[in-house]
Amino acid sequence: MAKIEAGMAGNVWKVLVKEGDQVTAGQEVVILESMKMEIPVSVEADGTVTKVHVQEGDFVNDSDIIVDVE
Repeated sequence: MAKIEAGMAGNVWKVLVKEGDQVTAGQEVVILESMKMEIPVSVEADGTVTKVHVQEGDFVNDSDIIVDVE
């Protein structure tokens, strides 16, 4: 199981997947907003989203787990 982490602190601007979704390597799963910039967070391998740990509007710190992919 892969744990997708936030690459920097910021607000969750958009959640692009839900539990059960199939994802492919390079697909964006969440978009963070930090310092008025949009930062996409992508998965590194194909899989299925098993857990989404954040909601739109949440604040995350660097290395917080945002999505689990199996």
